[in-house]
Amino acid sequence: MSTQNEASLPHLVTIVGRGVPSNYEITVDGNIELVGADPLEEATVVTENAAEGAVDTGVMRFRFSGQMANVHVIDWNGVPAPESPSTPEVHIDYGVADRHDT
Repeated sequence: MSTQNEASLPHLVTIVGRGVPSNYEITVDGNIELVGADPLEEATVVTENAAEGAVDTGVMRFRFSGQMANVHVIDWNGVPAPESPSTPEVHIDYGVADRHDT
């Protein structure tokens, strides 16, 4: 990702899978973009200000502008966080360059 994109999408949200199929939805009040992965291969839908998809193992990263509006994660049984220990971990970092973008 270029420095220009980091300037226009200065924030980072990371979804970390816990080894079981889980779904996530992220909404921001700015723009959002998937980092370092092909949305079709990752079964991720990204629109101007929202992203949703599934994660089992591994990490999904998105850069965004504005503020985080909503994060919703559920495990394979449809149980939301924090009631299920199987839902993905979500990390939100405001105003950071991502060393993993290169």
